[in-house]
Amino acid sequence: MNGKQLKNSILQWAIQGKLVPQDPNDEPASVLLDKIRQEKERLIKEKKIKRDKNASIIYRGEDNSYYEKILVTGEVKCIDEEIPFEIPQGWEWCRLVEVGKTETGTTPSKSHPEYFGDYIPFLGPANILNSKIVSVTQGLSDIGVDYGRIVPKNTILQVCIGGSIGKCAITDKPVTFNQQINSITPYLCNVEFVHIVLQSEYFRLAIMDKATGTATPIINRGNWETLLFPLPPINEQERIVANITELTHFLSIYSNKQEELNKLNSNMYQRLKKAILQEAIQGKLVPQIAEEGTAQDLLKQIKEEKLKLVKEGKLKKSALKDSVIFKGDDNKYWEKKGTTCECIDEDIPFDIPKSWAWARLETILNTGSARRVHEKDWRQAGIPFYRAREIGKLADEGFVDNELYIDLSLYEDFSSSGVPLPNDLMITAVGTLGKVYIVKESDKFYYKDGSVLCLANKYGLCAEYLKMVIESPFFKGQYRQESQGTTVATLTMVRLQKYFIPIPPLQEQYRIVETYRYIASIMSR
Repeated sequence: MNGKQLKNSILQWAIQGKLVPQDPNDEPASVLLDKIRQEKERLIKEKKIKRDKNASIIYRGEDNSYYEKILVTGEVKCIDEEIPFEIPQGWEWCRLVEVGKTETGTTPSKSHPEYFGDYIPFLGPANILNSKIVSVTQGLSDIGVDYGRIVPKNTILQVCIGGSIGKCAITDKPVTFNQQINSITPYLCNVEFVHIVLQSEYFRLAIMDKATGTATPIINRGNWETLLFPLPPINEQERIVANITELTHFLSIYSNKQEELNKLNSNMYQRLKKAILQEAIQGKLVPQIAEEGTAQDLLKQIKEEKLKLVKEGKLKKSALKDSVIFKGDDNKYWEKKGTTCECIDEDIPFDIPKSWAWARLETILNTGSARRVHEKDWRQAGIPFYRAREIGKLADEGFVDNELYIDLSLYEDFSSSGVPLPNDLMITAVGTLGKVYIVKESDKFYYKDGSVLCLANKYGLCAEYLKMVIESPFFKGQYRQESQGTTVATLTMVRLQKYFIPIPPLQEQYRIVETYRYIASIMSR
C-alpha cells in the first residue's frame, strides 16, 4: 500500500466513524442539524442567503430504511439505494447543501482589462494542488471584484470539471474563483472535517457518478450540492480532525519511505529487465533446437519472397540488393554486398548461436514513411491520425486519447502507397526515439511523416521479438551513437535500415517472447 492509498483508507475510516471511538455524551448530529437550520433561517431573514427550495430531512424509519422528506412539499421517498455505507449511532445523513453555503465561481469579462488586478486573488483549477492553494498569480481589481464571486476565509473550493475534478482546498483568506470551481462555506461545522469528507474516495466517486460528459467530466452545482454527506457530532468532528492531523506527519514519513522503496524497486526491475532482454537477443534465454532449422534458412525464404514480390510489381528491385553477413573461415564476420566483401568484425557487438544470423534491418523489414498530411486536412472525427506522441503512448499504455483525425477518403487514397497493417511495427523517430507499437488486427490509422516510421513486417517474423530487439540497449546504442552532437535526435529511414539485428529461427523467436513474458510477469508481482 502506497502513501496515497493509505491516506484514502484513513479518510474513508474517518467518514464512516471508524477512526475514533464514539462518545455517548456527545451532542448528537441531529441537534447540530437543528442548529444549522436555525442559523440558515437567521441568514435568510437577513437576506444573506436564499431559501433552498429542495431543503430536506433524512431520517431512518421504523422499518430501518432511510427516508427523505422535502420540507417545502412534504414529499417523502425511500433513499435506501442512495446510502453508500452505514454510519454510527449519533451521526446523520444529510445533503451537502445542508452543511454550508454553496456557490459556483464566475469569470469577469476579459474584454474589460480594468476588472483584473491585485485587489483579491482569482483562482482556477490549476491553483488547487495536494489540498493546498498554490501559485496564485492572477487577481481581480477593486472594480472587478463586483463582477466576481467572493468567498470568505475557511471556505472549501472544489474543482468541478476535467482531469482535476474533485481536488479541493481550504481558503486562508477571502478569494474569488472561476466557474470551474464550486465552493462551500460550512455552517457551525468543523471546516477541516468537511474538507476531509470532500477529499475522501467516497466523495470523489460520488462526484464522478453524478458528473456528465465522457471526455471531460463536469458536475454542476445543483448535482454537487445534493451529494450525501455523513455528519458526526461536532465534538467527534474535532476528534477526527485532531487524529488525522497527528497521522499526517507519519503519513508523510511513510510516503517518503515508500517512494524511496518504489524507486529502488523500479531501478532494480528496469536493470534486471534490460539484462534479461540482452540475454534474450544473444540467444542465452532459451535453448536452441536443431529441428527448428536455422536463421540462414529463414533469410533464404525472405529472399525468395522478395523476388516474388518484385516480379509481381509489389516491391522495388532495389530490395534485392540486401547484404549477406556471415562468419568466415578466419572466425571473423564479413558482409557481402553484390561482388564486394568487407570485414565488419569490429562492428558486431556480440556473438550469437550458430543457428542464428546477423542481418541489416532492411533485409528483414520494409522501412517506410507516410505521405504528407497537411494541417488543413486535420479533422475532429474520422480515421485516427497519430504523431510520435500518440505512438509513444500506444507503445507504453496500449491506448491513446486521440485528438486528430483525417477523412476516410484521404486514408483510402493513401492506402495505395501503404498504410500500417497488422503486425507491422511503428517506431517513434523524433522526441523519445525508439518507442515501438505493434499494429493490431483492429487498428485503422494513419501517421505523421518524419515523426513516425513504419516497419512493414511482410515476411511473417515474430513482431514481439523484433520489438524486443529494437527496444534493447544494444539497438538503442546504434542510433544514440549516431545522434551524438546533433541538436535534435531523430531516426531516419536511411539510418534505420542499416542497423544490425540478430535473427534466430522463427520458432525460437516465439519461444523467446513467451519465456520473456513469463519472467517479466513474475518480476512485476
